[in-house]
Amino acid sequence: MAFGWIDEQAELRRRAGLVRTLRPRAADTPLLDLASNDYLGLARHPEVTEGAARAARTWGGGATGSRLVTGTTGLHTELERELAAFCGFEAALVFSSGYAANLAAVTALAPHGSRIVSDAGNHASLIDGCRLARGTTQVVAHSDPDAVRKALDGHDGPAVAVSDTVFSVDGDAAPLTGFAAACREHGAGLVLDDAHGLGVLGDGGRGAPHAAGLAGADDVVVTVTLSKSLGSQGGAVLGPARVIEHLVNAARTFIFDTGLAPAAAGAALAALRLLRREPGRAARAGEVARELYSRLTAAGLEAVRPDAAVVSVRAPSPERAVRWAADCRAAGLSVGCFRPPSVPDGVSRLRLTARADLSGAEIERAVRVIGETRP
Repeated sequence: MAFGWIDEQAELRRRAGLVRTLRPRAADTPLLDLASNDYLGLARHPEVTEGAARAARTWGGGATGSRLVTGTTGLHTELERELAAFCGFEAALVFSSGYAANLAAVTALAPHGSRIVSDAGNHASLIDGCRLARGTTQVVAHSDPDAVRKALDGHDGPAVAVSDTVFSVDGDAAPLTGFAAACREHGAGLVLDDAHGLGVLGDGGRGAPHAAGLAGADDVVVTVTLSKSLGSQGGAVLGPARVIEHLVNAARTFIFDTGLAPAAAGAALAALRLLRREPGRAARAGEVARELYSRLTAAGLEAVRPDAAVVSVRAPSPERAVRWAADCRAAGLSVGCFRPPSVPDGVSRLRLTARADLSGAEIERAVRVIGETRP
């Protein structure tokens, strides 16, 4: 029978407590949201939603085609120019998603004969980029510059190291200066996914590479998403102008994909301008994360100290993690639930995202619910 193996896979997932389901949400919900990636609370900000609406009224509901055909608007180029300037890079290129941006950066910068060094904790989009690239990938120990250095030793061709700046599971920050030093010793490039750093780390939210002094370097390329701190959708690659020009000509997820919808570009641009005007939002997100961590650990829960705005709380098993998240939801709190294979260490956890607009009372309520529903 066609696709008969799917039933077997479904049964295996059920036994392991790893079944995932879609759960549509209402536009207006009483749930306290600690599950989304809306770090700065901008997704529903009036300026951001008006930026989306104005762009749709001006440019239409969609980009209408590949950006090399009809899908590039003046709005796209405006967003690219301001995003590059804000983060400290020479140029930027906007994609339809952060996932597409990561696939583009890795595949286009790792040609046949190259070596790709990938951190063991990297996001799935970076992992898939490594799988699709024509170079040879070596996965190295998590956040270990010496492991990167060792993987690059003896390789004479093109090389690139690939890493998140802030890892999405536990919210720990990568040793960026150590990675850069290891790459420079071997003439290798460094590709950094700053999805969880933009808007949270660096001066006024300019990102982890900016904070590490790597912004604008000719051997560093950074990818970002517009769907987290900027409350919109889409992604971008930032770097030297010659690298961006190469992506325009070589990145398949740019050449063959429909451009980012104008509404998303308009929302992201409005959010970027708001962040530039109100830089304190970035610092506040970090403060909320640290407060959540402090209160959770004081309550006897096993939480990981946050380096940005992600706080994870360990769960005993996948099944108990699912039940814990469901019990939180029933009590009015929405939290993330990360289980294998989404977690590289096999340890299930609740994943909380700190938002800059959370009040002290909401933080207290979240911690109370998590503590009362613990397995």
